[in-house]
Amino acid sequence: MASGNTVLMRLVASAYSIAQKAGMIVRRVIAEGDLGIVEKTCATDLQTKADRLAQMSICSSLARKFPKLTIIGEEDLPSEEVDQELIEDSQWEEILKQPCPSQYSSIKEEDLVVWVDPLDGTKEYTEGLLDNVTVLIGIAYEGKAIAGVINQPYYNYEAGPDAVLGRTIWGVLGLGAFGFQLKEVPAGKHIITTTRSHSNKLVTDCVTAMNPDAVLRVGGAGNKIIQLIEGKASAYVFASPGCKKWDTCAPEVILHAVGGKLTDIHGNVLQYHKDVNHSARPKPDFFRAQLFLESHSCFSQ
Repeated sequence: MASGNTVLMRLVASAYSIAQKAGMIVRRVIAEGDLGIVEKTCATDLQTKADRLAQMSICSSLARKFPKLTIIGEEDLPSEEVDQELIEDSQWEEILKQPCPSQYSSIKEEDLVVWVDPLDGTKEYTEGLLDNVTVLIGIAYEGKAIAGVINQPYYNYEAGPDAVLGRTIWGVLGLGAFGFQLKEVPAGKHIITTTRSHSNKLVTDCVTAMNPDAVLRVGGAGNKIIQLIEGKASAYVFASPGCKKWDTCAPEVILHAVGGKLTDIHGNVLQYHKDVNHSARPKPDFFRAQLFLESHSCFSQ
């Protein structure tokens, strides 16, 4: 079956364009100067105008094109009519030229769950650490993350005021991951990346026990997975409550597509069924991620 006729590849192609639109919204809110910051549960758990607008854009755009999808977004927003200027109707045609993996060719729309983090790294966004920020759209089938899109609104941010900002990475299990150059850490180096804004003694003790050569504390789950695939870190450890399914679904796909692994702290695979616990803050999702370059089977630049 041609990929353009499969639900999964049409959804990924749409999610690519929708994620780019969300990235533009994230940049626009900064440019306008009013972040509209509110605290959700504490001083490190923030929501901005960009979180709200980007989620409305992503969820409404997806729901219009794929009305039978289950869509779960991070932000708890009231149901309301969304301004047409937030809607993205296009799709990335290059994705439709790719073959759909045969195991996913007959998937129905109602069988898919989409996990949305409209602005991963919100605290860093409010502090001007813009290269930490990502937009995450993950797609799950039968509880497994199978496709994902990561937009980096401020990719190339440090190249100067005239630089073209932003890039979008995407992947499908069984097909590959695209939009970046896969790299490995320097030979013999063991570099850990972990949380910047949610650290505690448990996190510190866990990281220290791994005896790393270096520790990179940065924001955003998506950003940290990108560090793995681009050779800035060899493992990502987060031994603390707070990370949710919308944080990990899309990044997990990209990591798995290039031979990496993301599990809970005991080595169990993460589940993405629509009824899985995802919003109760007291219940933690401890996890670890690592890239095993010697075993990767597919990637693209």
